[in-house]
Amino acid sequence: MKTVLGSRRHHYVARLSIFLIAVALVLGMVGCGGGGGVEYDLTIDSTAGGSVTTPGEGTFTYNEGTVVNLVAEADEGYQFINWTDDVGTLADVNAAATTITMSADYSIVANFQIMAMVAAGMAHTVGLKDDGTVVAVGENDEGQCDVVGWGRVTQVTAGHAHTVGLERDSTVVAIGYNDDKRCEVGGWTGISQVAAGAAHTVGLKDDGTVVAVGSNDAGQCLVGTWTGITQVAAGLYHTVGLKTDGTVVAVGDNSYGQGDVGGWIGITQVTAGDAHTVGLKTDGTVIAVGWNDDGQCDVSGWTSITQVAAGWKHTVGLKTDGTVVAVGLNGNGQCDVDTWMGISQVATGRAHTVGLKSNGTVVAVGNNLSGQCNVGGWDLN
Repeated sequence: MKTVLGSRRHHYVARLSIFLIAVALVLGMVGCGGGGGVEYDLTIDSTAGGSVTTPGEGTFTYNEGTVVNLVAEADEGYQFINWTDDVGTLADVNAAATTITMSADYSIVANFQIMAMVAAGMAHTVGLKDDGTVVAVGENDEGQCDVVGWGRVTQVTAGHAHTVGLERDSTVVAIGYNDDKRCEVGGWTGISQVAAGAAHTVGLKDDGTVVAVGSNDAGQCLVGTWTGITQVAAGLYHTVGLKTDGTVVAVGDNSYGQGDVGGWIGITQVTAGDAHTVGLKTDGTVIAVGWNDDGQCDVSGWTSITQVAAGWKHTVGLKTDGTVVAVGLNGNGQCDVDTWMGISQVATGRAHTVGLKSNGTVVAVGNNLSGQCNVGGWDLN
């Protein structure tokens, strides 16, 4: 009898021990974060000029050890700079697309900055600094270079004798010749991009519609019915709009066929010269229509282009490697860009070409009678 009871007691004790060991193991796993037992909060925010699209902004809860994908996207006219605050487990603090590994509660911030840029008018050049201030050189007979007081600008554009700036709050400022009301942009709101023609100004709204003021002699301001527009460009007497589906529309003077863009597809950027229109395609090639007496539309052989700009009678293309190509009238040396390197953006005036370098300095060639090429001392970063 004692033997039977002892055996039963032994088996009971053994089973109890196994149970207690299993409980201890489970509790140990929970304590170490296994099975999702430990959770941490990730709070995400951004500065002005962009947002975090993946996973979004706010506070999110994840299990310990989770690798979270982060994607920050800059608004028009801004660029991503870095991530700050609790970045100890970030894969790359300088990459807009990166990951963070959850091992504590974290707060991180995506930082954006105004993107420096240059613009060129008929005889003046404008530079936007990354702090939102603006500089200008060249002809100033109409006050088109009087931009010293501007300080909240995210994009600039230049017409023949006026300068336009898009401000951080999506309003617009303009200065210069105004007899035809090309600078009457004070009431504009919700603007995401601006373009200046010879005597008119165009604004792209956040909802994809377009507004325009100034000379309308050729119908270049008749953009009121446009919808689904992602970018606008303005020439001498015509206006061009790039649509979300990669097609292009145009209004205004078409004497040289500069408005014959109805068959264009797969376009990612448009630019307008005095009487020609240029489109950058998704594959890095370029197409052009319009006035071509000086070969300004001879761009069919270009490849690996990332940006295009059109002047009076010349066209410039920025290549993926930071070099620049140009065709068209070269009477003032405005196409002498073969030696340029490290360029991040180009702009064209009537007879001069400007290049912004990746280090923030600026170069220029072409007509300099009004000092529009005197940009050697600029540092826009």
